[in-house]
Amino acid sequence: MTLFDVYSLYDIEPVSGNGSYVFTADGTSYLDLYGGHAVISIGHAHPRYVKAVADQVGRLGFYSNSVKNSLQQQLADKLGRQSGYTSYSLFLCNSGAEANENAMKLASFATGRSRILAFDRAFHGRTSGAVAVTDNPKIRSPFNATDNVDFAPLGDIAEATRLLQSREYAAVIIEGIQGVAGIRMVDDDFMRQLRTICDKTGTLLILDEIQSGYGRTGNFFAHQHSGVRPDIITCAKGIANGFPMGAVLISPEIHPVKGMLGTTFGGNHLACAAAIAVLDVMADEHLVANAAETGEYLIERLKEMAGRCDEIVEIRGRGLMIGIEIKGDASALRKRLLFEGHIFTGGAGAHTVRLLPALGLTRQQADIFLSTFEKFIS
Repeated sequence: MTLFDVYSLYDIEPVSGNGSYVFTADGTSYLDLYGGHAVISIGHAHPRYVKAVADQVGRLGFYSNSVKNSLQQQLADKLGRQSGYTSYSLFLCNSGAEANENAMKLASFATGRSRILAFDRAFHGRTSGAVAVTDNPKIRSPFNATDNVDFAPLGDIAEATRLLQSREYAAVIIEGIQGVAGIRMVDDDFMRQLRTICDKTGTLLILDEIQSGYGRTGNFFAHQHSGVRPDIITCAKGIANGFPMGAVLISPEIHPVKGMLGTTFGGNHLACAAAIAVLDVMADEHLVANAAETGEYLIERLKEMAGRCDEIVEIRGRGLMIGIEIKGDASALRKRLLFEGHIFTGGAGAHTVRLLPALGLTRQQADIFLSTFEKFIS
């Protein structure tokens, strides 16, 4: 049997990792500033994380959601305290796409409405409902087509208001920062205005924080920079540092009904142990504050570099979620950074290099990237 060939692969195989570095079998080290699509939140092979997962799998790796699992409540308590959403409820699942599917389903149950408003260039996942609110025709098959989704330009409050005034929409879904689209920032005023029009029209606000959440932007969630409180928040990626997990945080105004949501693997014992370890490390090592400080340092230095280098068009981002737009081919630059500079970075379109490192990235490691990047971009 062969693998279904849908990925463009670099000819590199990391076999181990430590903090912000990964290593190949021959011992070559690579500074990881992509974290496997923003998944590695607390660093590779963090000893507390490794111990928590190993201890749990030695006791009980899985049982179904038909019985009590106190680890789920432990996770909910810690997540509520650290995120500031203690009054919200938590539904655990397996991925970001699944979290978004359940969020939209909840909104439809709660409002009795069927339509969803999303934004241009949004990315919310690859399963059927998540694809429907993703503005990317390359991943939408005929099966994914739906008449229940509309797209508005990101930042255009007039168009969003015009559509929502029909009172046909169960929810608006929006990313805290658009990641796949190239680190497109959401204006704080726009987010506040969107919250207001949702309140006026009885529309629920869903914040997709799958890539932008879990401390990445220097707040626990990116939307907290604007001061809004969504009705539903979706998480995944950094939640369990590589163990597959997703989560939906749900306002107390939305009431559960037995059987309305369900999952086989979601919130299993091993996943919860991993996610609890992540929150413990984030708190004890002050990783959200580090993301803010190191991210600010990186962004400031990159903006200074842009002033010296005409090839850099724009620096966008918050915390350790950074997009570097260049005039040339970003893919070619990323290959040079990887094969010559031994630095992993991410892509986001033809002209943007994306940085999504572990939240514990040090200033020294940031300086390694900055010096290497400037050498290659110049």
